[in-house]
Amino acid sequence: MTGYKEHLDAGIVDIKNGYFNDGIEKINKSLELKNDWEIPYFYRAVAYHALEKFDEAMLDYTKAIELNDRMTDAYYNRARIILTGKDAAQIERAVADLEKALELDEKFIDAMYAMAAAHKKLGNFQKALEYLDKLLEIEPEAINARALKKLLLQKYIK
Repeated sequence: MTGYKEHLDAGIVDIKNGYFNDGIEKINKSLELKNDWEIPYFYRAVAYHALEKFDEAMLDYTKAIELNDRMTDAYYNRARIILTGKDAAQIERAVADLEKALELDEKFIDAMYAMAAAHKKLGNFQKALEYLDKLLEIEPEAINARALKKLLLQKYIK
């Protein structure tokens, strides 16, 4: 008999290799055997995210966070989905997730960049600039951060 760990490990391998549907199927089998651990929910969310099944991904990222509130990547990935929209209230939710991710890992440069993008969407250009400056202190050659900073300075901050 195959245990939950074997199904989970096989599902993670499939997901890492781009076989998202196969990975989801194997993780579902794992969850039938053990559903109180954040890892299968996180990886299933990653697969749903890649398949652009955002509602399912959001549910699984949320479940992973409920089971382990220190899942930095789950906060970040959930925020990334939210940031595809334009609703200010939703963007504030993304900011809260990114703040939590940065609280857990203060040098998480992808989260800093996403935070800058979120604040730009909210019209908080100075705050966006602060996050970009922090990011560029850690990673001076970050091309996207440099480009966004230049845009903010030229177009929004006089």
